[in-house]
Amino acid sequence: MYDAVIIGAGVTGCACAMELSYCEGKVLVLEKESDVCCQTSKANSGIVHAGYDAKPGSRKAEMNVRGAAGMEELCRRLDIPYVKNGSLVISNSEEGKEELTRLLNQGKENGVKDLQILGKEELLKLEPHLSPEAKYGLYAPSAAIVCPFELTIAMGEVAAMNGVEFHFHEAVTKITRREQCSPDAGTTPEDQGGFRIETTKGIIETHTIINAAGVYADEIHNMVSSHKLNITSRKGEYYLLDKEAGEHVSHTIFSLPTKAGKGVLVAPTTHGNLLVGPNAVDIGEKEGTNTTGAGLLEVLEKSSRHVADVPLKKVITSFAGLRAHEDGDDFILGEAEDASGFFDCAGIESPGLSSAPAIGEYMAKLISAKLELPPKNNPVKERKGVTRMRELPFEKRQELVKENPSFGTIVCRCEEISEGEIIEAIRRPLGATTIDGIKRRTRAGMGRCQAGFCLPKTMEILARETNQSIEDIQKNGEGSKYLVGKTK
Repeated sequence: MYDAVIIGAGVTGCACAMELSYCEGKVLVLEKESDVCCQTSKANSGIVHAGYDAKPGSRKAEMNVRGAAGMEELCRRLDIPYVKNGSLVISNSEEGKEELTRLLNQGKENGVKDLQILGKEELLKLEPHLSPEAKYGLYAPSAAIVCPFELTIAMGEVAAMNGVEFHFHEAVTKITRREQCSPDAGTTPEDQGGFRIETTKGIIETHTIINAAGVYADEIHNMVSSHKLNITSRKGEYYLLDKEAGEHVSHTIFSLPTKAGKGVLVAPTTHGNLLVGPNAVDIGEKEGTNTTGAGLLEVLEKSSRHVADVPLKKVITSFAGLRAHEDGDDFILGEAEDASGFFDCAGIESPGLSSAPAIGEYMAKLISAKLELPPKNNPVKERKGVTRMRELPFEKRQELVKENPSFGTIVCRCEEISEGEIIEAIRRPLGATTIDGIKRRTRAGMGRCQAGFCLPKTMEILARETNQSIEDIQKNGEGSKYLVGKTK
């Protein structure tokens, strides 16, 4: 019997798991994919939003501002990159200045500091590659960027080090009240509270549930509550450009927001690439992460309105992700009215990444109060990330190679990732079990050639370290094998 089961191992689920891991209690995270950060959280802009865009008084505004305020310190504790690069919302017209003023006042009401509206001359000093048509910009110096993979993985690792269990490849199929099930032998009515979760691998019982299932959060919620939710999958498509294009802009450049979202952005990443996107298209399926020619053309056209000469010849890949848009256009956080012990983290779209640390704290407080879980003595709250050989001084690299020669073998030439780093990623808490898992922990395969050279060697290492046949190695989970047999 678990005290809490968290459904979903994206950035919100892992934030909840990490914060709950600081309490005494038995906690499980259920994830239908092969790893943490496999769905919405993996296809994320990585922006720590300042907090001016959310409606005052909304959950989005509250959690965004709280989460962003603590993000720098959290990233320090988790040993992951954090860059406070600031953001600009650009208007190409006089009429747009009114919207920028509205956003500035809204931001002040939400508690965002140091917002200001800049004119053309000031904008071009900050960003020489802005469109010549740019007239005004809302400048938010507190905005930042993080790596969404590393943030999610790091929070999951801390949770695991504090005893939280993770079950992968295990999807929820049904949830029932335990009192509605046949009583177990020897139990009393008082023992029959909580929930029975049926999964693709068996039955799990728990006192409470946290629903952090992303685009599937409505389906999970509707299993237990008569107050139904409806979540629409909102697809966004992106271009990722090579590091040679990474300095085209230094701030995160937004267009004016619309009802569909914050618009197409152009932004640097924490690893030196340039990110362009996303568009916003509501679709009827929850797994529709394919890119489209029309969608990518839309991204290209809209980004060029605010940033000139985006070097699209430097594109190394494109991808798409889904945002969980709930009909009420706000985060749904807390205990369901008619399902005691069932807690929702639903409708977590932008600014979900920025808000995740605050949501995790909030949900952990609700659960620990509900179950009267005391705090742990000296829980793990810091972790050391995977060794980053390319960032070490030459002398430190020599010392490390002398101590462990595997760090002297470069596997991924684009990103300068060594065999030692890949081995470390596999052997860590919540270690990588797939090629994408290695990629997100080390960046092996994320460079210009997109794993064209390093994939065979990475597969060999993963097969050796996990005692698998190389023919069984998967890209990202079940049904994604690279090899089907030998030719000679």
